Amino acid sequence: MPLRHAAAVATPARASRRRPGIWGAFGVLAELLLTLAALCGLYIAWQMWWTGVQSEHVQEQTRQAVAWSDPADMANLKVAAAQQGTPPVQPGSANHGDLIAQIYIPRFGAQWNRNVVQGTDSVQLNRHGMGHYESSQMPGQVGNMAIAGHRNGYGEPLGNINTLQTGDPIIIRTEDYWYVYRYTSYRIVLPAQGEVVASNPQNPSVPPTKRMLTLTTCEPRYTVATHRWIAYGELEYWAKVSDGIPKELAATDASGAVKFVSNEHQSLASRLPSLIPVVILTLIVYLVLFVAAAAAWGWPLRRAIRAGRRRPDISVYGALLRLQPGVAPVRILLLLLLLFAAVAALLQWGYPWAASTIPYLREMSNYVTV
Repeated sequence: MPLRHAAAVATPARASRRRPGIWGAFGVLAELLLTLAALCGLYIAWQMWWTGVQSEHVQEQTRQAVAWSDPADMANLKVAAAQQGTPPVQPGSANHGDLIAQIYIPRFGAQWNRNVVQGTDSVQLNRHGMGHYESSQMPGQVGNMAIAGHRNGYGEPLGNINTLQTGDPIIIRTEDYWYVYRYTSYRIVLPAQGEVVASNPQNPSVPPTKRMLTLTTCEPRYTVATHRWIAYGELEYWAKVSDGIPKELAATDASGAVKFVSNEHQSLASRLPSLIPVVILTLIVYLVLFVAAAAAWGWPLRRAIRAGRRRPDISVYGALLRLQPGVAPVRILLLLLLLFAAVAALLQWGYPWAASTIPYLREMSNYVTV
């Protein structure tokens, strides 16, 4: 009888000693799963946001390199007179990668505009805004000016193409001219149906008589692109950049002065050529604070654990926290700085490597190293 009683007492004691280990293992598993979820969420953020930031930075650099006149800087800005005669064709020709135009679609937002460069390969579409099909016509030319753009990621220039309504303006600006097209219709086709970018997409076997614009992008938006969304427009009029801006891009203030509504300002993030300075600065701040905290307080948490006054948590992030010197608020700040540097490093190096190396991610992201 006494032996049975001792066993009954010992068994719960052993169970109580095991439970922290079991629950600790579950805690570590939960941390790993939450970390994996965060990594997946950050990958989506990289794909949907940071690639667009990088594209915006490159587009701004391109515009500065060509030094086209900025309508927003014109003194006494006015609405340009619509010209109805035969429009000039500009540029007459272009090399692969050259900036040939800027495109404005007010339906997508007052500040929306993108560069249009020559070529539709992944480098041009991922980094330079939108791409002009090299076999299609130039702005103002009889035929079909065909332009491609991403619908998802890399600034998603045509993400809202499905919101276009009949009569919406689609405005092309070259160095010296404005070309105002009006949206007319759309089609959803298979990728192999190349006739949609022919000079006469409605009847490819007949010479063109209209001055058309075609926008092409992926369909559906967020899954594997099995089809292409095709939007058509026709030229309504053209104008000279030196005369002002089209009425579709003009607004007036209280004094009656004409304002350029698409005076887009570059976002703060896109002014950074890369996140390398952010990673370096964060690590410098971390090291300075780490040394200062170690000199001032040492490692009070680890001393308490060694002295038996506190039981260490079975936790990945808890272990990282114990490695930091200083009092609790300082340790938390140091851990947050480390995590922030890790996130910036993932955006700068980790996710581009994954998107260019892992087959599934490479297919999903359409990423290319440039």
